[in-house]
Parts: sequence; structure tokens; C-alpha cells
Amino acid sequence: MPLHVVQRGADRQACFLDAEDYLRYLSYLSLALQANPCKIHAYVLMTNHVHLLLSADTSATPAGLMKSLAQRYAQYFNWRYGRTGSIWDGRYKSCLVQDEVYLLVCQRYIELNPVRAGMVDLSGEYRWSSYHCNACGEQDSLVTAHPLYWRLGRSQVEVRAAYRELFQRAWSLKELSQLRTSINAEFALGDQDFL
Repeated sequence: MPLHVVQRGADRQACFLDAEDYLRYLSYLSLALQANPCKIHAYVLMTNHVHLLLSADTSATPAGLMKSLAQRYAQYFNWRYGRTGSIWDGRYKSCLVQDEVYLLVCQRYIELNPVRAGMVDLSGEYRWSSYHCNACGEQDSLVTAHPLYWRLGRSQVEVRAAYRELFQRAWSLKELSQLRTSINAEFALGDQDFL
């Protein structure tokens, strides 16, 4: 079952200061995935937080992944910038995502984060996300497409075109509210039967 994971910097402080930091985090994510096999469907690294949409075979695997990743990256960040203490605002937050109804909504929400934050005008202009892989087919060894993604079309070209079209749709206030409430309160995201 898909899981939306968010890890924020302590006091909403930046946890990525330059390109080397983003690259190091992605490198550590790759290493953590080897020991804690999860399928990453979407991600975005913002300046002060991270979103991941992932699936795992066991409920313990995401916790192991996030623990390993957070520890390793915090050690690097503290060493690089001559600081001590936690760079993360406690434990990560997560919520289960009903795949049939909300998986692609959540994936779009994650990859549109830099646009909503006013950092770029289009998702494709932001370097530190899975959008380039999911929408354009660029190679990203971290990303494994969810089966629902492949149902968007009959060929890779059709799937990617349909995926890009999702990003042309305006958000409803209800969708945004549901997504934000689910992750902040760590409630599941889905319809009433799923909940």
C-alpha cells in the first residue's frame, strides 16, 4: 500500500543549502533503499523538507529506510556545516494512500510542491524531484512507477502525455485540504470506505 512520507527540517530551517546537499541526500536514499527495499513512486526535495511516495512489502521497511536516511544525512550535514544536533523536526510523518483513488493525486501534489511554493513556474523547471522521470521519461534509478501510473495509456508516450496533462488541472481546495490534513495528522488518505 502506498505511503506518503514527509520529513521536515527542525523549526522549518533549511536542510539543503546547495546542490551537493541534494545530491548527497539522493545518494543516501539510494543506499538506504538497498538495505530497506521500498519502491519510490515520487519524491521532491524542498529546501526545508522532503516528500516521498513509496510502497513496501512490510510495514517495518519504511521506518528502517527513514531512520537510516535521516541519520546518515544529518551526520553529513552537521559535519559539512560544523554544527551539532538534529536537523530534522522529530520523526517523519506519514499517511497511507488509497491507491485507486488518491495515488496519482498525491504523486501530483508532491511533484507540484516547488510550483506551489513559488520556487518555479512549472514542475519541469525544478531539478530535485521525480517529475522529470514520471512526466518525461528521464532515467532515475530511485523511481519505480506504480502500476496505476502505467494505466494512464497504452504506450510509454501516451502514459507520459497523460501524466503531464494531470499537471494542467487546477487544484480544488478540498483536495489540497485533504492531502495536507492527512499528512499533518497522519491520517489515511482515501474515500470513506477506505478510511
